[in-house]
Amino acid sequence: MKKIVIDGHNLIPKVPGIHLADPDDENKLIQMIGEYCRLSRTRADLFFDGAPAGSSPHSRLGLVSVHHVKQGGTADDAIIRHLRREGQNARNILVISSDHRVQVEAKALRAETMTSESFTRTMQQAFSSPAVVDAIRNKPPSEAEVEEMLKLMQETGKKS
Repeated sequence: MKKIVIDGHNLIPKVPGIHLADPDDENKLIQMIGEYCRLSRTRADLFFDGAPAGSSPHSRLGLVSVHHVKQGGTADDAIIRHLRREGQNARNILVISSDHRVQVEAKALRAETMTSESFTRTMQQAFSSPAVVDAIRNKPPSEAEVEEMLKLMQETGKKS
């Protein structure tokens, strides 16, 4: 299974519909990366700097391992340390970051690199493939979606 390492706050501004000013930006990206990993059969390590005090530094959602770097550290440094710990296996990792320093260090450790902008296009292609679009179209609505539709129909009926 392929493995990618992502600089989360570097990627967020490049992803349509997610903004750094959004208080839920990290969770939105985690969900999106999780879906991408499921579709592409990839595992991901997703790094964010600026972890709130008292928060868990590591969590997992499906194929995504989330690393929150504590105040005083940076996701860039954590990614580079992670690659160094991987040793020879770093050559099997794709690093997603547009940060020049991260790219240079990753290449020196024999990892492959891709800019955040390029990865955004890769994700959009994965999400819009005919098989994925067909699977989404044929997926039954969730309970929450059914409840929302029923509410809308009731409200429309009251207005008539």
